[in-house]
Amino acid sequence: MSVGSEQAGPPAHAGPARSGPGLPASARQRDVLLDAMAARPGSGPHVGQLHWRWYGPLDTRRFQAAWQCVYDREAVLRAAFAPYGARGGPRVVVHRRVVPRPVRHPYGSADWQALLAAERRRGFDPTRPGLLRIALLDEQPAPAGPKRVILTYHHAVLDGRSVRLLMRAFARAYLAEGGAVGGERRPDVRDHLRWLAGQDRGAARAFWAGAAPQAGSATLPPGGGGAAGVRTTARLAPYEASLLRDWAAGQGVTESTALQAAWALQLRRSVPAGGPVPVAFATAVSGRGIPLDGASRLPGPLRTALPMAVEVDPEEPVSRLLSALADRALDLAAYEWVSMGQVREWSGRGPDAPLAQSVLSFAPPPTTDADPLDEDLAAQGIRLTEPEAVATPGGHALSLTAHHDHEGGLVLTGVHDRSGLADAREAVHHTARLLRGFPTTDRRSTTVADTLRLLGPWPPPPPAAAPLPPPAAVRPADRTPRPGSARLVVLRQAARRGAGVVVLVPPPGAPAGCFSALARIHPGEGQLAALDGPVDAVGCGAALRPVLAAGEPLVLGCHAGGAPLAHEIARRVAAFGWPAPVVAVAADAASLSRALTAAAAR
Repeated sequence: MSVGSEQAGPPAHAGPARSGPGLPASARQRDVLLDAMAARPGSGPHVGQLHWRWYGPLDTRRFQAAWQCVYDREAVLRAAFAPYGARGGPRVVVHRRVVPRPVRHPYGSADWQALLAAERRRGFDPTRPGLLRIALLDEQPAPAGPKRVILTYHHAVLDGRSVRLLMRAFARAYLAEGGAVGGERRPDVRDHLRWLAGQDRGAARAFWAGAAPQAGSATLPPGGGGAAGVRTTARLAPYEASLLRDWAAGQGVTESTALQAAWALQLRRSVPAGGPVPVAFATAVSGRGIPLDGASRLPGPLRTALPMAVEVDPEEPVSRLLSALADRALDLAAYEWVSMGQVREWSGRGPDAPLAQSVLSFAPPPTTDADPLDEDLAAQGIRLTEPEAVATPGGHALSLTAHHDHEGGLVLTGVHDRSGLADAREAVHHTARLLRGFPTTDRRSTTVADTLRLLGPWPPPPPAAAPLPPPAAVRPADRTPRPGSARLVVLRQAARRGAGVVVLVPPPGAPAGCFSALARIHPGEGQLAALDGPVDAVGCGAALRPVLAAGEPLVLGCHAGGAPLAHEIARRVAAFGWPAPVVAVAADAASLSRALTAAAAR
């Protein structure tokens, strides 16, 4: 085990990959990789964390050996995405052997919160196996003093439930002195990918064609902008959580449905007009309610989020809203294997159209049953606390998670992922206020409008006109292009699906319409588009997301001044598992057209 800074070497060492091209990545994995490719370095989308305290002696060699045992048994810990991918998109390859490299931080060498954040910011290379990183922090100088154990992982291969399973597998291996605790797990991530590939998508496609949120749905609660990455918590006391649980049971629904109702009410509140309004949000599902033997114990990226759409009418009783949400949750149970990207495609929505901008998840209450594994650890003077998850960005503007603590309280945690879209603080506290208020309402006669008044006047008064700034405060509009502001401008539509896409990359400082001459003369059936530079590689990756999601062959074209950026874009695309697009470079429109034609024919 390395001792020193978190940068002490790579996260893992991989042996040679298994022969063959691997297996096609799942639709969920493709969505995650596209999100990661479009994100700024260090922003941490789809990077999860779990941590716990270790009390008692810790043998570093035994610790390393135990994790090696888990890596040898669990194929998902040896999985990565094949570099450069294939025409169909990313492929998953399981390597024969991966050596984990835990990093131990001695007492006083790192601050706990700073270490958590630093581990998230480091990110992952999805083409390298070992997409689970292990860190230790000594909290006291004494050898037997408490330690913090941090597991940081990528959602492209693991979810929170998976990491808890791996943590228990590690504890069993540690008790076995780092020795083997069984052969490779089956089913494993490869079996899950094969199962997904064999599913008949006809029924799912037909369901989501009608069940997906309609365009124009309210998707974010009211509130001002805030800084991205802000985390806010609110807590219902144990007696408040008990009242809510009894109230929900009296309505014939679960606490999770009550949480969804509180969120749907806030979305409705964002539209002050009267009458029914469609609202939409995503709800997290485990992905393990599928007819695959052993799926409940399978470590992998099974957890996903699916959109929930419901109409909220202020004049209807709240009980009707609760019933509608419960019915939709039952409908979704048959489609836990579907990804948000597939829903968008099957609903006919555009690749950039958001189906939902917030996601809700409700963790089951902690178990109170004695675990024999804990007793075996205690016999060796070791106690592990219950692992805690760190709320991290997951690809939505707002994430809200709920869980019961050991005292019986209900804790709400909101994470605001994108600057300027919404404010997690107000949304979290309003959700808590509604959940506290639900048990005080009449189960039969309370309407949605009555419940909305728990948050203030309904209908809300019209906003007061903002005063005009004094003349001295008026400034010219800032027209400086910002990183990530790239836009794909379509110059010519494709004649048919599968004909490919040519994207033209402008040189720095190029005027708008610099490729107009090429657009007039370039032949071919594929789509012709241009990036609205000047832009950077990350912003271009975000703009190219619809092309990669559709699986269209991609060629980049540019003049000499745009070549460095074009090659950087190609490298970034390949780094997230897609085939690197061919880059065609020429000095003038006619030469570039010929080069693009030759590149598309490869």
